Amino acid sequence: MYSDVDVAVIGAGQAGLSAAYYLRRFGVEPESGFVVVDHAPGPGGAWQFRWPSLTLSTVNGVHDLPGLGFAAAVGLDTSDPQTGRVHASSAVPEYFATYEKQFELPVHRPVHTRVVCARDQRLRIETDNGIVTARGLINATGTWERPFIPSYPGAESFTGRQLHTKDYSSAQEFAGQHVVVVGGGISAVQLLDEVSRVTTTTWVTRREPEFRDEPFAPEIGRAAVALVEDRVRRGLPPGSVVSVTGLPVTPAIRAARARGALARQPMFSEITTDGVRWADGHEEKADVILWCTGFRSSLDHLAPLRLRGPGGGITMTGRLATQVMSDPRIHLVGYGPSSSTIGANRAGQAAARELTRHLGLATGSARSKGSAWR
Repeated sequence: MYSDVDVAVIGAGQAGLSAAYYLRRFGVEPESGFVVVDHAPGPGGAWQFRWPSLTLSTVNGVHDLPGLGFAAAVGLDTSDPQTGRVHASSAVPEYFATYEKQFELPVHRPVHTRVVCARDQRLRIETDNGIVTARGLINATGTWERPFIPSYPGAESFTGRQLHTKDYSSAQEFAGQHVVVVGGGISAVQLLDEVSRVTTTTWVTRREPEFRDEPFAPEIGRAAVALVEDRVRRGLPPGSVVSVTGLPVTPAIRAARARGALARQPMFSEITTDGVRWADGHEEKADVILWCTGFRSSLDHLAPLRLRGPGGGITMTGRLATQVMSDPRIHLVGYGPSSSTIGANRAGQAAARELTRHLGLATGSARSKGSAWR
């Protein structure tokens, strides 16, 4: 299989669907003008893989995609308290599926992108289902496929179980075991809360967590995004948004604090066969180490393009810092300041607008139809 299009979109999560929506708005037709590929078996992006206990009341925000509201699309009554108990892993995929159908955004899946190379003024996207060449690329592969676990001495000698947030299913599987929860982000605190209800836990973080008791003001979010945007514009790896915004104090967090689950300890220095050890010699036996240590951007397939600088980051430019400075044909959405759901929407629009202009594609004009994926 071999196809030539103007724009290839890799990834059909929030950022990828937003970009595809705006490409259509700007006159680029799906299949003949742009193609969308996604590695997942069905609609929903990373949401379809989230743990079952992640409900609409505990999720860190699901923002509407452009042109279609989330609640209306899946028939949610926002005034009904029971709505908060709906599983995010089922509601969001339903929303994305409805969105793809309503706006006629065909997504080819499951398609795994192996590598992207520069060939004869075009970008060659090699997948497990054929090859696409494009004049421009909007990469929206997110982070879910790259869970990060830091390297610690003794990790290989641990006889218990080690798993990452991505592997988490239910707190019940840890009943009767002592669990060391590592990480200071929102997911870490949510899972610590759940696990600490059924068994004993130890919470460790690299830095002292900062909790935010006051309501989340818009200026806090803007400040966080601005700091992350500044980093990527300088070619530095994206930083943590939580380090700026702090951890929101929810009723569940207050309850966890009251029962002593949030008695944080500093990061241990090594892992032993049956637990962890701190630099002062103190040891804690453990059956499980749950690494809630975040994710990294899934960009390995772009390695041949040599986009990363000496510090490991990619220097970004453009209105919302989605455009790769060294190669303006390439936009990264859902990277850095656009990693939130609301940020992904805005980034999708900015990337589609800037890329169509860069490629000289006429916005608002009809393009020839036909399948570009044969």
